[in-house]
Amino acid sequence: MATRKKTTKKVAKKAGSSKVGTSSAASKKKARKRTTGPKMENSKANLRTIALNSIQDVAGSVYKTGSTGGLPQLSMPQRNLANVTYDKKTGYFEMKGNLKTRTLDVNSVKTFAQTLRLMALAKDMVSAADFATKREAYYVSKNWGDAKFNEQRESDTVLDDIEGMFSVHDVTRETLRFVPEEHGGSVVGALTVIDRDPETHEPIRSDCAAMGSGAYTVPSSVDHLGFETTAEYVLAIETGGMFQRLNHHRYWRTTNCILVEMGGVPTRATRRFVRRLSEDLKLPVYAFVDCDPYGICNIYRTLKVGSGSAAHVNRKFCVPNATFMGVTPDDIEEYGLQDATHPLQAVDVKRAKDALKNDPFFQAHPRWKAAIKKMLKMGVRAEQQAFAKWGLNFVIDEYLPRKMRETKKFLP
Repeated sequence: MATRKKTTKKVAKKAGSSKVGTSSAASKKKARKRTTGPKMENSKANLRTIALNSIQDVAGSVYKTGSTGGLPQLSMPQRNLANVTYDKKTGYFEMKGNLKTRTLDVNSVKTFAQTLRLMALAKDMVSAADFATKREAYYVSKNWGDAKFNEQRESDTVLDDIEGMFSVHDVTRETLRFVPEEHGGSVVGALTVIDRDPETHEPIRSDCAAMGSGAYTVPSSVDHLGFETTAEYVLAIETGGMFQRLNHHRYWRTTNCILVEMGGVPTRATRRFVRRLSEDLKLPVYAFVDCDPYGICNIYRTLKVGSGSAAHVNRKFCVPNATFMGVTPDDIEEYGLQDATHPLQAVDVKRAKDALKNDPFFQAHPRWKAAIKKMLKMGVRAEQQAFAKWGLNFVIDEYLPRKMRETKKFLP
């Protein structure tokens, strides 16, 4: 490896290059087609049955205890980082098993009633194959009298508690027919997504390499989808601007990959989508994220191992096979980006120090601890767009090709 000074000079010399979309070795190999079919309807019917039985069991227990003069209880996992463990072999945050119990008394009667009303709403939607957004669920409660929610964060919390109760049966919010307001990530590249018409059940094929200047949008539920691809890997990108640049110059074509825009912390649907690409199609996943505490400790960590608040469903909504391509603190030095950085703010420093002290993922990986400590020592952060210092397409012509030649060096 060249010295830092010589490397920076070399980068500056190449910055004038105008050739876009340098082909990788992967694009020169004979493409191997990978496929996975959509889930059958009987699988979806089985999930509906499990969801309905789960609701009935909890409601039946509450009724039985109450009708005999007892105080009904609801037990659910504690959803925080202190209640998770991380093992490299497992690959994601798991619950320790600590529970919180909600007993029906004068202090909890409102939350108890809200929980049962949301469960009843879920039962109706699962039975009718209907759905509600989380925002709609909040407004439905306005007809519940004293049990109505005052703010959506209250209904969101109760909904997460319900999901936690049923997670032992692999029942998720999506199974209960609650969907988020936000759309999933954008996808382009060597991938065909196979969906089904909700009325005729006929297959609908979306070629992610034929979207023009647009992109395929990940739906709120993705487990029923089928895939076909000849891609060699998935590149998950933090920012919309970088995604658009790579798509505009057809980086996915010259390097035979699939580009996924995360748009900050990726939604559950986006994480599940990428997880399926990784596991069902046996594709490596590389994350291209800003070099800052939020990008590393929130965006990438959530993609890779999940979060403490959602540890009860992390086994489905994370991508354990993902690795961190960049941007790294070493990249700031290697590519001479020192004058294209921004000082770490107090909130950045706190987030990084909290990760070192309390996050089981970073504690389990010495290389990550070293990288975060180096970022704190440097006192700066760098965005993906910082490479524009050397030219708008430097990231395509130089940075990505060089990084992709050394995938084994990526941070875990």
